[in-house]
Amino acid sequence: MKSLKDILYGVRLSAVTGSTAKMVNAICFDSRAVGMDDVFVAIRGTQADGHEFIDKAISSGANTVVCEELPGNLVNEVTYVQVENTQSALAVMAANYYGNPSRNLKLVGVTGTNGKTTVSSLLYQLFKKAGFKVGLISTIKIMVDDQEHATRHTTPDALVINKHLAMMNEAGVEFCFMEVSSHGIAQKRTEGLYFAGAIFTNLSHDHLDYHKTFAEYRDTKKLLFDNLPKTAFALSNIDDKNGFVMLQNTRAKKHTYALKTYADFRAQILENQFSGQLLKIGENEFWTRLIGHFNAYNVLAIYAAAELLGLETLEILRLISELETVDGRFQYFISDKKITAIVDYAHTPDALKNVLITINALRTGNENVITVVGCGGDRDKSKRPVMGHIATELSTQVIFTSDNPRSEDPSKIIEDMEAGVEPQNTRKVLAIESREQAIKTACKMASELDIILIAGKGHETYQETKGTRVDFDDFKKVRDMLTELQK
Repeated sequence: MKSLKDILYGVRLSAVTGSTAKMVNAICFDSRAVGMDDVFVAIRGTQADGHEFIDKAISSGANTVVCEELPGNLVNEVTYVQVENTQSALAVMAANYYGNPSRNLKLVGVTGTNGKTTVSSLLYQLFKKAGFKVGLISTIKIMVDDQEHATRHTTPDALVINKHLAMMNEAGVEFCFMEVSSHGIAQKRTEGLYFAGAIFTNLSHDHLDYHKTFAEYRDTKKLLFDNLPKTAFALSNIDDKNGFVMLQNTRAKKHTYALKTYADFRAQILENQFSGQLLKIGENEFWTRLIGHFNAYNVLAIYAAAELLGLETLEILRLISELETVDGRFQYFISDKKITAIVDYAHTPDALKNVLITINALRTGNENVITVVGCGGDRDKSKRPVMGHIATELSTQVIFTSDNPRSEDPSKIIEDMEAGVEPQNTRKVLAIESREQAIKTACKMASELDIILIAGKGHETYQETKGTRVDFDDFKKVRDMLTELQK
C-alpha cells in the first residue's frame, strides 16, 4: 500500500474532493483492471474516454478517482482529484508510486524517425560488453539486464516504464537506453522521468495520421530536449536539417554529430560492403559489421553517447567492432545459391530509400534487386504513394503486398501504393495481397547473386488483420523458402 498524498506529489492539482490521507493499493487507467483500494485515472483516449468508466471503477473497489472533469454524482468515501491533464498526472503518479526509479540510474532517451531501435539496442549491447548492468526499453523488447520482457509499444505507458525501471533498480542496473516515440511524448508517457541524456537521429515523413502536420511532429520530438535538466547531455545529428532545432531551447549540454557537417563528433566512411564497413572517427579507423550509410550515423551516435557517458575512446571502438546487427534492421543471410535476402523494418519513405540506396551501392550492377514491401493499415496514408514510388525507382522488380492491414482492406492499401508509381516503372510491379505468397514469389524469381529485400515489418513476428494477430516472421519465412527451393 502507498500513501495517496505521496503518490500525488508534483501533480498539478485543480481541485480535490475528499481526503488524501489514505492508503491506496495500485494505480489503474483501465477500469477492467481496478481492484480494492486502487486509484483509477480517467484517460481520454483515441478509442474511449475513461471518464465514462468512473462508476464501474468505483464499483470494482477504487477509493480514488483522478479525472479532468468531475462526475455529476460524487460517492462518499471516494476521493476525487481533478487535474488539467490526466495523462500527465498518470506519468508523475507512476514515477512516485515506484519511487522515481529513473533518478537511480542513467536513463538515455533516443528519438527520431529512423534509427531509434538500432541506436538504443546497440548501446545496450555495447555497455553490456563493457561489463555494466544495463536496461533497454525498445520497440523489440524490454531488458532488465539479462532478463527479457515483451512489449507492444515503442514507448510503453508510464506505469509499465516505471515498473521496469524499478526492476532495474533492484537488479543494480547503472544505464538504461530507451526509445522515445512522438506518440509517447504527446501522450505524456515520459513525464516524471529524469533523463541523463537524449539523442536525436533524424526526422522524416511519418505519423502524420496522428500529428497532422510535420511541424507538430517535429515539435513533439523536440519536447524531449526542451525538458532535459542542466546536468544532462543533448546529442543531435546536424546533418539533418532539424538537428539544430532540437537543441534550440534545451538546458542540457549541447553536442553534435555528423558525417557531412563540421560537428563535435564526425565520422568518415572508408569502405562499405555486405560484410560491414570501415569507418574513421578522429585518427582511429575501425571495422563494424553494421552496413550502410544510415548505419554509419547510428554507429557515430553510439560512439558519441558512450564517450559522453564516460567510456574510453579505444574501448568504445573495440566494443563497436564486436556489435551484432539488431533483429530486423538490415538483417541478412546468403543462401547456398548465393541469393542475398535482407529483412528491414523500413516502414517510412526515408528508411526505405536509405536501405535501397545502400543495397544499390553494394551491388556490382549485374544483380537484380527484388523488393517486397507493403504499408500498415490505419496509419498515415499519405506516405503510401511515396513508398511505392521509391520502391519502384530503386528496385529491379517490386512486389506490393500486405504489411499489417489492421482494419483496412489490404487491396486498397496496395492501390494507394500503386498511385505513386511512375508510368515507366509499372512493368516492374506485381501486386500479391498474401505476404507469404509475395515472399515465396520473390524467392522463385531470384537467381544467383540477386538480392531480395523484404521491407516494413522487420523484427515483428506477427501479422495483424481485423484485430487478429497471427504468427509471421519475415526473416524465418524467407530463409525457409530459399532453403526449400534449393533442395
